[in-house]
Amino acid sequence: MSEASQEARRQLERIIALGYPDVADMSADAFRALADPLLRSLEEPQLDMADLGSNILLIPTRELVSPESLIARTSINRMAGFTTMPPRDIVSFAPTGGFEPPEGPFYLVVEPHTGTCYVNREPDVARKLIETDERLPLTLEEGLAIATQHPEWLLEKNGFNLLGSRSNDGRVPSIWMSQNAPRLGAVWPNSRHTWLGNAYCIDRVGVNLMA
Repeated sequence: MSEASQEARRQLERIIALGYPDVADMSADAFRALADPLLRSLEEPQLDMADLGSNILLIPTRELVSPESLIARTSINRMAGFTTMPPRDIVSFAPTGGFEPPEGPFYLVVEPHTGTCYVNREPDVARKLIETDERLPLTLEEGLAIATQHPEWLLEKNGFNLLGSRSNDGRVPSIWMSQNAPRLGAVWPNSRHTWLGNAYCIDRVGVNLMA
């Protein structure tokens, strides 16, 4: 079993344990079955995915798992994540042009980072820097995956803006530590915060189920 496959399966079992199948209104076995094509692709060298390594994130798309209930399934030191935004606000944060996820119920983010090198940058400025550095800004769903799979990053690294998503009024979602727990909020594109980086990855990969 490849390193990437082992890590993706570990992450899958974690979100199953956190109740993601209930959010998707299906059984755990049915939820696993939807991830199986992607997981199997990580064992096929000809698809160039077996060598991705362990620095990946398994992302369920919002068509499978709606994001508004997911922050409550994160935790640090038994302190559950939270938000003060209403569900309609969270749903409004859609991927911006060019950052739509691959097709399929699941996909992978390659080499995610909380964007420490872009701390205290206005989102609009940081986005230009990220693109210049040939990186991809993370979306809301991808940031929630960091907070779910690697909550310690919020303590060891930094909170982060998620510039790959934006609401109709221009705000971008953010995740940071508040009251000793992960918090989902939002910032304006011209605001800067000393404790917020701007999260990015190197690539997104998926499996075309219609091929």
